Amino acid sequence: MRSGMPTKYGYSRRFSTDTIFAYMVTLLLAFFTAFISLNPDPQPVVQWLDETTYDFGTMEQGVPKSVSFSFKNISTQPIVLETVRTSCGCTAAEWPEAPIEPGATGAVSIEYDAYRAGAFKKKITVFFDRQKKAEVLWIKGTVR
Repeated sequence: MRSGMPTKYGYSRRFSTDTIFAYMVTLLLAFFTAFISLNPDPQPVVQWLDETTYDFGTMEQGVPKSVSFSFKNISTQPIVLETVRTSCGCTAAEWPEAPIEPGATGAVSIEYDAYRAGAFKKKITVFFDRQKKAEVLWIKGTVR
C-alpha cells in the first residue's frame, strides 16, 4: 500500500516533523562545512618591521610631527595597501599605491598635527587587499 496523498504525478510522500528537521540540520551542516573550507583562517600578509605603537613623547603645540611604520610582504603574492583610516582629522596618512611584491617592503607615513594641548592616543587602521583583518597602528604623546 502506498502512503501519502494521490497527486498528478503519483503519490506524495509524507515526512514527519523529525525527518524534516533532520534534513534541515544536515543541509545546514553541509553549507557550514563548505563555507569554512572555502574561507580558511586568514594569515597575515605583512610583518611590521617597527613597533606598531609610536610614542612622540612631549611635542610643542602647533608643530606637526611624523613617523613612518615599515612593513614587509610575507605572502607569496603581491599585495596592495587599499586604504589607511585615521581616528581623527588631526592625523594624516600616506601609503604606497603600487603593489608590494613578495619579500619587498613598504611604509605607512603618519603625521600628527599637534594643534590641541594635552595627551593623545590615536588609532590608525591599515587595510590590505589579501587580508580580511585590518592591521592596527597607534601613535601617542603629549602636546604642551
